[in-house]
Amino acid sequence: MRLSMAIPGGLLLAACLLATGAAAQTGGSEEGLSPTLSAIKSSHAVRLGYRESSPPFSFLDQSGRPIGYSLELCEAIVEEIGVEVDDPNLRIDYVKVTSDDRIDAVLQSKIDLECGSTTANAERGKRVAFSPLMFVAGTKLMVPKGAAVSGVADLKGRTVVVTKGTTNEQAMHAVDRKLSLGLNIVTAPDHEQSFQMVNDGKADAFATDDILLYGLIARHKAQEYFRVVGDYLSYDPYGIMFRKGEPQLAAVVERAFRRLGSNHDLVPLYNKWFVARLPTGERLNVPISPQLEEAFKAMDDSASANN
Repeated sequence: MRLSMAIPGGLLLAACLLATGAAAQTGGSEEGLSPTLSAIKSSHAVRLGYRESSPPFSFLDQSGRPIGYSLELCEAIVEEIGVEVDDPNLRIDYVKVTSDDRIDAVLQSKIDLECGSTTANAERGKRVAFSPLMFVAGTKLMVPKGAAVSGVADLKGRTVVVTKGTTNEQAMHAVDRKLSLGLNIVTAPDHEQSFQMVNDGKADAFATDDILLYGLIARHKAQEYFRVVGDYLSYDPYGIMFRKGEPQLAAVVERAFRRLGSNHDLVPLYNKWFVARLPTGERLNVPISPQLEEAFKAMDDSASANN
């Protein structure tokens, strides 16, 4: 399943601006650490918000342990936080979040970093901060393989499930109004339950980011039963989410990405989760997009990158 899309340049710029804008606020107080970093230093722990069913970004392995691409990126940020607070042995506490409560978990200081599959957009950027770009996805539809559906227009008057609190929910309401489709748009609490609604015949399609659909289909070994169809109904740049208004924390997050970029670790990390076989046995085989590869190159501060 090759992920191929033409991402408007302005979208990538907007995504990068969200992260850069957060990191560009200069000079945390020299008197001490920012609130989040101070709390981490006091507790000797970083709380990572994880998702149970967003493979390969954040999901559970066979033993119920949170794993995934986003969590590995967050673990790299934790290392950088350890340098900042002079504690190389920080503990990681994993806290489950959902699409619906993940932003509140950040705002209410229940987690320090949200390590899932969260779209960094301007609306959310008013409330929270995001890391540099880590993935670009877009809303598509999962339908039963035998269904006569090639796009959203074929679902007129039918039931579409979306996961509550996602940008996909907004995208489906927008396209429903625009095309006057009369869709019955229902919500489920997480991606796994959305998937099961189509599997159980309670919905005709599941609308979410294409990469998550591919991941769920692979995880359920359901390639014979479901397919991903339609044009992109939204474009969604992903980032690690954290509290806004803490320039010191934002700088630490950016440094972690730049360290990975300069060590040329970002593309191998991507390939580990999107191309190679996952620890749970599935293989997505989704090569890196040119847009994301360029974004990763921009994180490379090494001398060779500037030659």
